[in-house]
Amino acid sequence: MDQKQVTPMNYHHFLIIFFPIQGHINPSLQLAKNLVRNGAKVTLATTSRGLKQIKSLPTLKGLSYASFSAGQDDDESQFQKDFSRYMADLRRIGSQSLTNLVQKFLADQEPVTLLVYSMFLPWVAVVACDLHVPSAFFSNQSATVWAIYHRFFKSQDGIHGDIFSLLPIELLGLPLFSSSDIPSFLLPDNPVSGFILPVMQEHIQVLEEDPRSFVLVNTFEELEQESIKAIANFNAISVGPLIPSAFCDGSDLTDKSFGGDLFSKSEDYIQWLDSKPKSSVIYVSFGSLAVLKKEQKEEILHALVESGRPFLWVLRSSNSEEEEEQVHKMIENGVKGDGIIVPWFSQVEVPSHQSIGCFVTHCGWNSTLESLVSEVPVVGCPQFSDQTTNAKMVEEVWGIGVRAKANGENIIERGEIKKCLDIVMGDEDRGKRMRENASKWRDLAIEAVKEGGSTHNNLKRLLEIT
Repeated sequence: MDQKQVTPMNYHHFLIIFFPIQGHINPSLQLAKNLVRNGAKVTLATTSRGLKQIKSLPTLKGLSYASFSAGQDDDESQFQKDFSRYMADLRRIGSQSLTNLVQKFLADQEPVTLLVYSMFLPWVAVVACDLHVPSAFFSNQSATVWAIYHRFFKSQDGIHGDIFSLLPIELLGLPLFSSSDIPSFLLPDNPVSGFILPVMQEHIQVLEEDPRSFVLVNTFEELEQESIKAIANFNAISVGPLIPSAFCDGSDLTDKSFGGDLFSKSEDYIQWLDSKPKSSVIYVSFGSLAVLKKEQKEEILHALVESGRPFLWVLRSSNSEEEEEQVHKMIENGVKGDGIIVPWFSQVEVPSHQSIGCFVTHCGWNSTLESLVSEVPVVGCPQFSDQTTNAKMVEEVWGIGVRAKANGENIIERGEIKKCLDIVMGDEDRGKRMRENASKWRDLAIEAVKEGGSTHNNLKRLLEIT
């Protein structure tokens, strides 16, 4: 049974399939909300386990939620215990479960007009093709990162060769990318590259095999013009920055969060931020996946205390109770009332707070866009994946921050962190230029999503072509 049915010209039903981790949930939710505001019906779907884990979901007319089986729906630990097996089950069982979901929509007179899928799920494109449903890959990474991946796989002609023979990588209009600037999964000594690279290659292959497919990228044309051109053969369409409207164009002041948090939020920090002077607070967050080593936590804490500035630090727990106890003692001895440490909160409202003067970040793509839209300069401390590339762009292309350098043990020492903080938050010319650039990019981001802007027009075009 395929997906052939006559539908009205103005009928749009987007089924967005996302991988159930925080960095994929947030932009998927925002994309869905933006499409609904433009007149589409949107269904967001993920695994049954993933949907159950989300604490709350936004309610919006035209937006609904669904789930499909991944084969381990009742085993909460399988995702952590054996990721490769989980992904194999997700592909095998999820393909049939997703097929059933799409066919159910057809039977209910709500046919899917575009099947959108996120990172790690290239098999969704195969499901879409079998059902004769158009598909689009939704990239929650930058256009620059995808241009680098494409360069690697194109040069290897389908064979995973040595990345070092390609270095430095040159993209038109951008500085050269060395081994410390490219996505870490491309390096042969990366422990998960054996799993990640075949997935990335499959993403590219399925896009090349179907000339009707296209890529939705969480970026905007003014930010990555040259990189978007570099992946033009994938029919790339920029649909970002995917940030809640209240903190971006202001068209919907009720849209103040992504929704969809996987973690319980702390709520006792806003009053503390309100008590601090404008642009005085250092905000520290390394995202939802990275768990820092004890030594790195110590170096960050010492740098923050020695900086003499107030700070707000989102500190994820580790898996070791002994290490957690040591870290808590370290924090109790070190903070001395000049900082606040919380386990998690809705991140987007914090960098937008008028008291924030600097964002110490892992440079995940969502965090990078949030800092840019919030007009907050960055101290980049990349850990893995695309973060190294984003940190390169932050410092050398967009000029909105500095990249902290790690030592031989891959630890960023307190002196290096403090030096970067002094540059970004200081009164010297370099810090002033960063703040000026941050203001410039914020203005361009807002213009892109406003009516008549590049992203606004792209969303309209997306509805026209699907």
